[in-house]
Amino acid sequence: MSNLEENKMGRMPVGRLLITMSLPMMVSMLIQALYNIVDSMFVAQINEQALTALGLAFPVQNLMIGVATGTGVGMNALLSKSLGEKDRKMVDRSASNGVALAVLASFAFVLFGIFGSRFFFSVQTDNEQIIEYGTQYLTIVTCGAPFLYIQIIFERLMQATGKTVYSMYTQGLGAIINIIFDPIFIFLFGWDVIGAALATVLGQAISCVVGIILNQSFNPEARFTMKDFRFYGAIVRRIYAVGIPSMIMVGIGSVMNFMLNNMLIKFFSETAAAVLGAYYKVQSFAFMPLFGMNNGLIPIIAYNYGAGKRSRIIKCIKLAVTFATGIMLVAIAVFWLMPSILLDLFNASEQMKLIGIPAFRTISLSYVFAGFCIAMGSVFQAFGKGMLSMLVSIRRQLVVLVPSAYLLALIFRDNINMFWLSFPIAEIMSMTVTALCFVYIYKKIIKHIPDRK
Repeated sequence: MSNLEENKMGRMPVGRLLITMSLPMMVSMLIQALYNIVDSMFVAQINEQALTALGLAFPVQNLMIGVATGTGVGMNALLSKSLGEKDRKMVDRSASNGVALAVLASFAFVLFGIFGSRFFFSVQTDNEQIIEYGTQYLTIVTCGAPFLYIQIIFERLMQATGKTVYSMYTQGLGAIINIIFDPIFIFLFGWDVIGAALATVLGQAISCVVGIILNQSFNPEARFTMKDFRFYGAIVRRIYAVGIPSMIMVGIGSVMNFMLNNMLIKFFSETAAAVLGAYYKVQSFAFMPLFGMNNGLIPIIAYNYGAGKRSRIIKCIKLAVTFATGIMLVAIAVFWLMPSILLDLFNASEQMKLIGIPAFRTISLSYVFAGFCIAMGSVFQAFGKGMLSMLVSIRRQLVVLVPSAYLLALIFRDNINMFWLSFPIAEIMSMTVTALCFVYIYKKIIKHIPDRK
């Protein structure tokens, strides 16, 4: 054990701590949401086929981010717990192994982008224009995966020690670069979707460099170093014990999105798939702040778990669920009151609005239950029980959402509005299972944690 001083996560009042830790991450996640939507907003000015191509590319982009953040979540849980235990050696080893794992994982997406992009779009549509746009965009974006992965993992190092404000700087800078260069590359240079992809990668590359500099300069508790580096099997297993379930959850979401796109094109139209793509871009403004709060929540719970401070953990969980529910209620109001305005961001045609307005309103009904489920998922991860989150996600998306969506599409071929009901149906089931899982966690872990001051 080393003489590490008590981190603020073990001493600051819980309410102020959660806000202090989460607010910069919520802002940075809102910036990330803007980052995600900017490409689609500008590409929609080209034509609807280009917008549809980006919507079909979304599952792969989502999976890219999911694998990176899954590695980061696993590293964070172990690193923050080690900080709480004052174990300096484990902190350093967790950081170095987490960074190395993320870099290695990024190259799998580089290979997929180069060799698999065209096939990926060909199995979804026979529209040659969409296939060409999608292949160009996805190839470039996946080749930029190393920049994205290094950026995300160094942001997670700063989050693990409570320095979340620096993550806001790195993401904010990347988003600003993307917003500036998107119209320049797309319209001024005439590069269309290639320009959108290059602007995205440029923003990620600059964020990557800034993230490394900020962590190495201002985060002495979790500095990455290659000195005496080696992989430790026990550490890798502990990182992935939390990280792999998180990755699988995102992977399931990508598979779900892929299958929904195919259903919409098969049963309805490519315009319906464009609506779903637009929805996923806009919904990030609702969910990204919630994920930002969760990124602040995980290290707080993990640290206090390691430090043996039960009352702080319980109070933090209650506050997180309250905040999450509030965020979701605001999101529902926006989707119900402003669906036409949201669709106008994507230069929506009248047909796209005819499909999109009821879609946005119906899907947002699921948010009533989603806030609780997402907050609880992070609680499970903080205690190293990411498998529970994964099982809930599998049931919600593959066991309930996809089959119910297929049945509704099959039965109501002439009424696409029924298709969107699969989302709230799945979320109701998810909330029930999540509540049961939390009862299990409380009885097995939380109630047995000592309550040191």
